Parts: sequence; C-alpha cells; structure tokens
Amino acid sequence: MATRIEPNVQFIREMQAAGGESLKKCYQCATCSVICPLSPEEAPFPRKEMVWAQWGLKDKLVNDIDIWLCHNCGECSDNCPRGAKPGDLLAALRNMAYKSLAKPAVIGEWMSSAKYLPILFGIPAALFLIVWAITTGLTIPDGEIIFAKVYPTLQTIDPIFILTVLFVVFTFATSIGRMFSSFKAAGLTPKEDAPGFLASLIAVIKDEIINHRKFKDCESNKDRYPGHLLVFYGFVALAAVTGIIAFFYWTNKLMGFGMTTPLAMWNPVKILANVGGIALIIGLVLITRNRLNADPKKTTNSYYDWYLIGVIWFVVVTGFLSQIFRLADAAAPAYMVYYLHLVSVFMLFAYLPWSKLAHLVYRTVALAYARQIGRKGLNE
Repeated sequence: MATRIEPNVQFIREMQAAGGESLKKCYQCATCSVICPLSPEEAPFPRKEMVWAQWGLKDKLVNDIDIWLCHNCGECSDNCPRGAKPGDLLAALRNMAYKSLAKPAVIGEWMSSAKYLPILFGIPAALFLIVWAITTGLTIPDGEIIFAKVYPTLQTIDPIFILTVLFVVFTFATSIGRMFSSFKAAGLTPKEDAPGFLASLIAVIKDEIINHRKFKDCESNKDRYPGHLLVFYGFVALAAVTGIIAFFYWTNKLMGFGMTTPLAMWNPVKILANVGGIALIIGLVLITRNRLNADPKKTTNSYYDWYLIGVIWFVVVTGFLSQIFRLADAAAPAYMVYYLHLVSVFMLFAYLPWSKLAHLVYRTVALAYARQIGRKGLNE
C-alpha cells in the first residue's frame, strides 16, 4: 500500500534553527552511513535520519534511539560531498530532545536562544544577592577571608544546592522515563533473555564512558579527544572533592571530627581540587581552540555549544580567582568573585537537564538501553 507522506514543515524549520540548517543539501548518497565507524550495519545511521528530517517525519525522529548513539565525532560531516553536515543534524535533534524530554519546557526554551541569557543569569544572581543582603547587608566582612561569613554552609549553601540537586535528579528521572516510553512506542523493547539494564549500564560506563573508546575511534576526533577527556576527568576530580568536603563537613557537625575549610594548599583534597581545575582549563583551551578553528563548511558551532563552554569557563575562572584573591588577602574582589562563582555553578547544574552536558546522562542511558535490546554493532 502506498503511504502518504505529510511533512511537518514547522518541525523542519525547528531542526534547521537548532543547528541542522544544511539538511536540505543531502542527496542521499549514503556516504555518511558508510564512513561512520560507529554506525551498525543493520539500519545504519545517519542516512535514514537525513531522509526523515527532509520529509519532516517528527514521530520517526523523536522516537529514534540512534540520535543518542551518535558521538558527534564529525566523520560523516567531514566526508559529506554536499556539505549537508549529518553530524550537525543529529546534534540538533539532541538539542531539541533536551527541550522536549525535560520539564518545565520553558527552561528548555530559555536555553535555546541567547536572548534568554539574562533570565538564566538573573535567577541565581538575584538569589545569591538576596542571601548576601541577609547575612551581611551586602557589606564586605572584616578579618580573615572566609566565604562562609557571607554564605554560611548550613543555612544557605547546603539548602540551596541540595534542593537544586534534588530538582535535577527528579527532572532527569522523569525525562529518562519519557525517553524509555518513546523507545517502547517505536517497538524497541528488550527480549526475554536480554541482559538486565543495570548490567548494560555498567558495561557502557566501563567500555565507553571511562575511556571514551567510541569517541576515539573516529579519525576526525583525534584533535577533540584529549580536550573532552581532560574536561571529563576534571569534572570527576572536582565532584570527588565536593563529596569529600561535604562528607567531612557533616561528620564535623554531627560527630566532632573532620576537615574544616578553607583547606591548606598542601592538603590532599585541595591538591586534587587544583589538579582537577587545571585539567579543566587545559581541556577547555583545547576545546575552545578546536571550535574556533573548525571548518564552517563541515561543522556548525551552535549556541548550545558555546553556552556550555562559556559557563564552564565561568565556573573555572571564578573558582581559581576566588582562591587567588583569598590567598592575596584581597577581601572585596575575593567575595565578589566568589558570588559570581556561585552564580555560575548554579547555572551549570540547575539547568543541566536542558543543556548539552545532559548528553552525558541521556546518551549513557540510551546506549545502555540499546545494548539491552540488542542493537546490532553496540556490543563489539
């Protein structure tokens, strides 16, 4: 039977606005699927996604697990004879997925355009300014520079960021639930003898996330691989530091033993924090350089890309400057920069489910689900 195709023109426009503006150049030569080192032989991507995108088949694309399997290495875009940038289209689809999966949708709308940046910045800026006004009346405290004088951990930092973490975790949980529902709606369900999801998730983390193995397989990724790996492990180090400090803060409060901040520069936890920060800076330099030097004929630098890079730069620079000004006993700049550091950390984590960094969660989960259902080529 013949099937009538009714393109969703608005969806096509949204894909083009999100970074897939070159999709109409595709003439279906299949070079992208052939050249991709990650694409399975059975129902390979991204050729079929290019067809569905040109036809505006929204239902096909929003339920497509393969948009998450692509690591955006750029191999397909580098070798496309028409400059259709298939990798950019899949990245655009993921950007759109962030908006549709995570609720409230208005935050996804704010994340999609630079015109909403004042709102994203203004929310934490006002929040932490109000806290400062309550604690010290917006004055600079006298004596030794201790940031807890302005932002007491127990009364302000912990409540704000614990609530933020709970909000982010809840948002990711509900978003992943919607993702699984969309996969099942497309007929992608595990067989009776399929491995458990947890086992598949552990395999993905071990085989792909820890060493970025799939990411490294692409020839076009040779320059991008070190930067991404350094940023990833820089975050891991800083997350470990945050956990250690939080643990000992509460053991000190409840049982009377543990570390107190600020830590000495030779403290192992402080050393780990600085090493993680330096790794982040080096990784960011490499990523920023690669973005600035990218061939516009092969790669599109979207607002999503630059927002994330900019916020991470903001977090790292204000973090180091806070430490430098504290050690230099420059109270006014130390407290003001620390205020900006808290704003940037809030922007990085509170909006995480709608940012490009969310792919670390969504893609990991999708890869695990794909392994569980036996998607060809993923267990090799």
